Amino acid sequence: MSPPPPPLGRGRRPAAQSFDEALDDAELAATRAALAQGRWQSARSLLARTGDDWDRRGHRVTVLAREPSCAAWTREWLLVEPGSPDATVLLALARIRRALDGKEDPDRARTACREAARQVPADPTPWLGVLMLERARGTDEDLVRAYEQVRARYADHHHAHHLMVARLAERRADTGSDPLHEVYDFANWAAEQAPADSPLAVLPVVAHAERYRVLAAAGHEPADPAASGHWSGRRARQVMKAAFDWWLEWEQDGHPRRLIDLNYLAHAKSCGRRGAEAAALFHRIGDHVTPAPWSYPDRDPYSAFRAARAAALGTA
Repeated sequence: MSPPPPPLGRGRRPAAQSFDEALDDAELAATRAALAQGRWQSARSLLARTGDDWDRRGHRVTVLAREPSCAAWTREWLLVEPGSPDATVLLALARIRRALDGKEDPDRARTACREAARQVPADPTPWLGVLMLERARGTDEDLVRAYEQVRARYADHHHAHHLMVARLAERRADTGSDPLHEVYDFANWAAEQAPADSPLAVLPVVAHAERYRVLAAAGHEPADPAASGHWSGRRARQVMKAAFDWWLEWEQDGHPRRLIDLNYLAHAKSCGRRGAEAAALFHRIGDHVTPAPWSYPDRDPYSAFRAARAAALGTA
């Protein structure tokens, strides 16, 4: 039985206020649109071209998996090509997405990912799916096991490290500011273990923002990050300088998730009142704003991004 046709029209937010998880990957955006219309062959071609570029594969699969009709159309793909590794992985991640949205049993989604992992043992993407689910719902032990499975296949996996930092930052939320919190140790360790040109160099900045999110939500920091001393302490200054210096030397123009890092770094520089450095980052970001960290702790991310950009560029 064929999946239902896509709706004829979709509600749209104004273009200036639309987040696109595809970021600047035009091929991915086009493929997602084709998949929404049932043309799964576009996804087949895209994932075949992506190969074992694991960060790019993880980015593309997770974005495609968010398309509401992805699971239905990927099942159609599997009817035509039974056992297709790419289709199996994509369907597994679509089921994870449905589980996160409360539309699928989480255990069945985990099982789908583990079956996909057995079919493509070198691919970290099925375990990335498990990690996404454990980050939201699992125990600490389940989270670490999934992370270790990803890392065993690709030690510098960008998305996996971001998920770990977000979850670790939530530990001991009631203790207040702690410069020795484990999320900082983890981020520093990951950055030090990575190759010199790895964007994981920005992970300590991500950890700083994620811990601010938790502290502000618990009432230990002001709701306005720019008014918080969180960004002016010695640790904050050190990690921001190191990450910005890395970016100047090693800017990864081709990394599929680099715009996420640039948003975190621009946010940090804005909160730390480093306007000139923030301006350089905003020029690179363009219109590719990401919800995190501009929404932290409970702000309208569009307004926060625009205000910070205007201040940095002198157009306020």
